[in-house]
Amino acid sequence: MVRGMLAGLAAGVLALVVAYLLGEPRVDSAIAFEDAHSHEHEMAVVSRSLQSTAGLATGVLVYGVAFGGIVALAFCFALGRAGRFGPRATAMLVSLAGLVAVYFVPFLKYPANPPSVGDPGTIGKRTALYFLMMLLAVLLAVAAVIAGRRLAPRLGTWYATVAAGAGFVVAVGLAYAFLPAVNEVPKDFPASLLWQFRLSALAIQLVLWTAFGLIFGELSERVLRGAGRRVGGRGGHDSAVGAEPS
Repeated sequence: MVRGMLAGLAAGVLALVVAYLLGEPRVDSAIAFEDAHSHEHEMAVVSRSLQSTAGLATGVLVYGVAFGGIVALAFCFALGRAGRFGPRATAMLVSLAGLVAVYFVPFLKYPANPPSVGDPGTIGKRTALYFLMMLLAVLLAVAAVIAGRRLAPRLGTWYATVAAGAGFVVAVGLAYAFLPAVNEVPKDFPASLLWQFRLSALAIQLVLWTAFGLIFGELSERVLRGAGRRVGGRGGHDSAVGAEPS
């Protein structure tokens, strides 16, 4: 878990750079649009400069550390149970699955919106729907993995994976159909700005999860390789000590 948190911190630093370079300019543009179309100007409790620097860094890095510890626990459960994959491959597979289930699937149904988009009165409902979609996606991903492993002895690994993946897509599609849609984008809001903001949000998460998978995979590979050598060394020594002379 400690190594996962460290890997999450390192991945958070990379994601912070992407957020500052790609995300913050779009946030500034959205705030400027809101100021130009609003007749009410409230005094900000926290200045925009603090939000875009120390506030952004605190949020991204704390999130990276927390998410790194959680994904490290998922890695420990998946290692050796998700097939004959080593630590590096397992870390990347867990990161990819997490990116799809935790972010990408909910993002397609309820994409990220910049400031000035969305009714403040519905923020509680929108937040609840987003986390409900995230929970459903994670549960469906776990169910797909379990189904794939149970089908593998009968169908083979390839066809079992295809069948489990298809079932996951169908189940997600049904969730999309039954959960209510949210469309609160103002008619005069620039479509290009909305598109750029959502792409930057997707890029931040892509960098975060990919960097974590690479860094944590390398750390776990070194730790497990070293542990294996120590165990092998002790086993060899015990065998030599316990052997009787001929």
